[in-house]
Amino acid sequence: MSDFNLQAVFARIQPISEEKLKTIQSRIDRQAKPQGSLGRLEELSRRYVAITGREDIRAKRIYTFAGDHGVAAEGVSAFPAEVTPQMVYNFIEGGAAVNALARHAGAEVRVVDMGVNHDFAGLSGLIDRKIAMGTGNIAIGPAMTREQALAALQAGVELAAQAKDDGVDLLGTGDMGIANTTPSSAIVAAFTGLTPFQVTHRGTGIDDAALGKKIKVINRALEINQPDPEDPIDVLAKVGGFEIAGIAGLVLGCAAEGLPVVVDGFISTAGALIASELHPHVRDYIFAAHQSVEIGHRHMLQRIGQQPLLDLNLRLGEGTGGALAMTLIEASLQVLREVRTFDDAGVSAGDDQ
Repeated sequence: MSDFNLQAVFARIQPISEEKLKTIQSRIDRQAKPQGSLGRLEELSRRYVAITGREDIRAKRIYTFAGDHGVAAEGVSAFPAEVTPQMVYNFIEGGAAVNALARHAGAEVRVVDMGVNHDFAGLSGLIDRKIAMGTGNIAIGPAMTREQALAALQAGVELAAQAKDDGVDLLGTGDMGIANTTPSSAIVAAFTGLTPFQVTHRGTGIDDAALGKKIKVINRALEINQPDPEDPIDVLAKVGGFEIAGIAGLVLGCAAEGLPVVVDGFISTAGALIASELHPHVRDYIFAAHQSVEIGHRHMLQRIGQQPLLDLNLRLGEGTGGALAMTLIEASLQVLREVRTFDDAGVSAGDDQ
């Protein structure tokens, strides 16, 4: 940890050039179509090219971060904690939903153990960044120490740098961790001041009684831990998760490396929110994949200042929505490259062009 300097990461994060955005939009506006007629596809290509300086994607990668949560002991999930390591094995074997959708998108999935309560014994293909065997139970104390939070952020930052070195042009986030909608709801409540009732939903599909319990658990976690919204690392340490911290680090690292990052759903956006609270220009590099069914998600996205690309009633996580959104970004770049201008196509522009 001694060699990790978060301020040095912040110093490398620059806002996206407004001049570059305008130049790219000017080219789009000259294409043989009514101005603005491809809607948000124009936004995607404009932002991607402004960030990367490229008009294509050489390689796409999704990092799926996994971690266990002590708060699972409170009965806030429909699934037992044993499912977290079981799903990690499934990801590695290529048999999960994110694997299928990533194959469709032409993206590689890499699985990162941030804090699963299981010994994977050198499992081939698994990236080992384990901080501890799961977080503490936020209903009775902090999730982790500040030092652990920083170590988890460092892991994500380093993975972004590795992806850059590997020639990856577009990254995506994913998560796995039974009970992780509970810390995610606590995080958005801490930053927005909204009540847990306003930002907490059913996660894996819990019933009304369990939802009521979950809301009470989050209230208790906020009361006991008193996370400071002016100090995002304090929020992360007190009510977060190791996989959420890894995602936050990855998003920070992407901004520092000049890489666009497609942020998946509720849990991934909790990580992106931490990153955005740490540095204001981080949001320039974020593409919000989809609108989660989780009711707290829209409040996160509003605070980050991003509109989701898709609304498909997804609530799985893993990086599934991120894989789908990557295909939209790739489609937008194909339009940018291949649609001719009015002059090149010999098409008369309308008066409003």
